[in-house]
Amino acid sequence: MTNSAENHAIDPFEAALQPGDVKGRSPWEDAWHRLLKNRAAVVSALIMGGLVLLVVFGPVVINWEADFTDWDHTSAPPSFSQGHWFGTDAVGRDILVRTLAGGRISLLVGLVATLVSLAIGVTYGAMAGYFGGRTDRVMMRIVDIIYALPFMFFVILLMVVFGRHIVLIFVAIGAVNWLDMARI
Repeated sequence: MTNSAENHAIDPFEAALQPGDVKGRSPWEDAWHRLLKNRAAVVSALIMGGLVLLVVFGPVVINWEADFTDWDHTSAPPSFSQGHWFGTDAVGRDILVRTLAGGRISLLVGLVATLVSLAIGVTYGAMAGYFGGRTDRVMMRIVDIIYALPFMFFVILLMVVFGRHIVLIFVAIGAVNWLDMARI
């Protein structure tokens, strides 16, 4: 019998490296480094971040209110001297402030609709996965049937049933988009 230590060949790479010489990277760290190497992705992220900051904080910084009517400058072209950078509409309201206020609503729609769809979809999908078998198949066929309905028809139907309110629009859009989350 030979000694077990003699049977193991010494790996030349292990012999050359001391413990602690090589630091591994986590998958998140690797993904972050790959993202930073992609210039288009970095520039796009900076532009989107700037737009989000502008939409969130812009109406606070700009002197005009979204519903203020400047009767002296109705239908005015863009002007830095008057303070209407995008001009004014036919009623004299600042177009920049109204655009940023619309951007706030768009961000809010996206955020709330995503949270609603995440809550409904994950709950529904988790129940289907937990019970499995026949229950899972029936629940996923229900998802397939709802997929067959046109998106706008379903949103209009929800709006008719629940009424017209901005929060209900968020919930209606989220209630339609949960189907993808249920599959995950």
